Amino acid sequence: MRIGIEITAAVRQGGGIGRYVREMIRALAKGDAANRYQLFFASPNPIPFPPAPLPSNFSTRHLQFHDIWLARLWHRAQLPINVEWITGEIDLYHAPDFTLPPTRARSLLTVHDLSFARDPDSAAPTLRDYLNVVVPRSVKRATHIVAVSQATKNDLIEFYNTPQEKISVIYEGVDEKFKPTVDKAKSEKYKLGERPYIFSVSTIHPRKNFKRLMQAFAQLPKDFDLVIAGGKGWLYDDIFAEAQKNKGRVRFLGFVPDDDLPALYSGAAMFAYPSLYEGFGLPLLEAMACGTPTLSSNVSCLPEVAGGAAVTVSPYDVDSIAEGLKHTLANRSELIKKGFARASQFKWSAAARQLIALYESLAL
Repeated sequence: MRIGIEITAAVRQGGGIGRYVREMIRALAKGDAANRYQLFFASPNPIPFPPAPLPSNFSTRHLQFHDIWLARLWHRAQLPINVEWITGEIDLYHAPDFTLPPTRARSLLTVHDLSFARDPDSAAPTLRDYLNVVVPRSVKRATHIVAVSQATKNDLIEFYNTPQEKISVIYEGVDEKFKPTVDKAKSEKYKLGERPYIFSVSTIHPRKNFKRLMQAFAQLPKDFDLVIAGGKGWLYDDIFAEAQKNKGRVRFLGFVPDDDLPALYSGAAMFAYPSLYEGFGLPLLEAMACGTPTLSSNVSCLPEVAGGAAVTVSPYDVDSIAEGLKHTLANRSELIKKGFARASQFKWSAAARQLIALYESLAL
């Protein structure tokens, strides 16, 4: 079977969906020697992916123009230019990043979340308006849907009336590099010093709830710093303004490469993730795998992913978050043990096996 996959997110996005696509491709490469994969990405610069060679049943085509032109052709102008123009003839097309181009083949669409519909005020207006048009259209056209959590599946049914039998839930995995790690060079690189810190990681935008996290953090004793890793996203001015109220105790590291994260998770006193909405919430599991006690909000998929191994709080209640931070710090040993057990249940190899089985069922 010939399978086409666009991997633009893998080469253009450091975290989030970019990480999902990178890990998915690596797991498929390790787990599937039978099918042939035609990968492609659009970028004006020659960005190498993956860093290690893929097996011979994987081919990659680099389109040397900005991916925005594909979006304009396929989703704004809706020109009937089939993806086979890029991939050649294929039996199945997998779109791993919300939107489905025209194709003659059967199709699989991965939907990570419906945050733009569930929490529209936290989304950049231009992107929100675009996704509100393109995603439901892609969901309707796709032969089948992958949701990364049961919560996302429920949202697809609620918002788009998608038949539940059209949706398969395939959880993400935790890469093997996420394990307890001591790396003084990384600590020095980010100037973490000797003070204990509470860690959080995400692109900086309102849905991640950093403003309330900082307000809750201000209620803790001044023994800790709050360290936030992640590049700037959108609507972040209020977040940085709030940080100024805790000047000297709240630090933004900017984007942190995947390979640096295990040391930053491991060095933290705890990990805080009080997001207002997630489709999966992979950082929770990465922190647990590194032996870091974890706090999570009690909404969307996060209790589903945490599985009782994290302290859960109301993300809309600053006092609830503050009490959760204190409880997590006071119960580190118990939470570390629970976290290791929970994270071990999520593996990319298992996700790849499920995905390959789905590919084969759709090709019948």
